[in-house]
Amino acid sequence: MTSSLSSSPSPSAYLARDAFDVDTTDADNARRLARLSDGDATRRRLAVLDIAELEDDAWLPLLIERLRTDGDADVRRTAAERLSGWETDAVVESLCDALHDPDAATRAAAANSLSALKQADPGRALVRRLLTEHDTFARTALLRALRELRLPESAALALNALDDPSPAVRREAVAVLGWLRHAAALPALAALVRADPSPEVRKAAAGALGFATDDSMLSTLIAALTDSAWQVREEAAATVGKLRLTAARDALALALDDAYWQVTLQATRALGRLKLADSTAAVSALLTFPISNVRKEAALALGEIGDVTALAVLDAALGDPDPEVRKAARIAIAQIGAAR
Repeated sequence: MTSSLSSSPSPSAYLARDAFDVDTTDADNARRLARLSDGDATRRRLAVLDIAELEDDAWLPLLIERLRTDGDADVRRTAAERLSGWETDAVVESLCDALHDPDAATRAAAANSLSALKQADPGRALVRRLLTEHDTFARTALLRALRELRLPESAALALNALDDPSPAVRREAVAVLGWLRHAAALPALAALVRADPSPEVRKAAAGALGFATDDSMLSTLIAALTDSAWQVREEAAATVGKLRLTAARDALALALDDAYWQVTLQATRALGRLKLADSTAAVSALLTFPISNVRKEAALALGEIGDVTALAVLDAALGDPDPEVRKAARIAIAQIGAAR
C-alpha cells in the first residue's frame, strides 16, 4: 500500500477551502483550528475528538482532511472512527479510500465506520467501488458494509464474489445474499455448504439457507449436520429449526449426541420447533446433560413439543441446581398445561 500522507497543514490552508464554513472569529473555534494543525499528534487527535463531538457539518472537511493526510496513524484512525457519525457522499468516499491506508488499525476503523451505514443513497458508492476494487481487505469491508443496506444492485456483485479466492470475501458475499433473501442464489449457497474448503464460508452459507421458503434445501442441511466442522453442524441445526423441516427429525436426533454441546443445544432447540411428540424421549434425556445451557434448552423444547408424558421429567427438573433450568422447567410445565 502506498500513501501520500503529510504532517498537518496550517489553519490558513483550511480557510482557503470553500467547503470550510466555520466562524473563525469564535475563540473556541480558533483554538480547535490551532490544535488541529499542531505539530504534536496527540493534540491533533484530541482536536479531532473535540470537533467530532460538535456534530457540526461545517467541520466535516477538516475531519476528512485529517483522515486523508495526517502523518500520524492514531490521528487518522480517530478520524475514521468519528466519521461514522455522518453518512454523506464525501465521508463515504474518504472512508473507502482509507481502506487502503498504510496503517492496519486505520483500515479497520474505516471498515467499521462503513459497516455502520444505514442510508441507501450514500451506500451506493460502495457498489460502485466494489466494481473496480481488487484488494482483498477492501472487498471484504465493502461487502460487509453492504449487508444491512440490502441494495438490490449488490446481488450480482455478491454472486460473482462467491468465486473469490479469499474465504473472507466469499463469507461476506454470502451474508449480502442472505440479507437480500436472494432466492436465485440458493443453489450457489447450497453448493458452498457442501463443498467450500473454508468452514467459515460453509457455516455462513448454511445460515443463509434460512430464507428458503420450501424444503428444497433439506438434503443439503441434513448433510451439513455431519460436516467436519462443529460450527457448520451447529449452524445447520439452527437453520433446520428455523425452516421447521420435519423430515430432518432423525438427523437432528442423531445430532443430539454430537461431541460438541453447542451442536446438541441447537439440535434440541430445532426439535422443539418441529413440535414432534416422538422426539420427547430423546429431548427428555438431555435434562441430565452436564451443561446447564443444554438442560435449559431441553426443558424449553419439551414445552414447545407439548407432550404430557414429559411432565414427570420436567417436575424433576424443578430441582435442578441451575435457576435458569428451573425457570425453563416451570415455563414448559405451564405451556403444556395450557395446551391440555
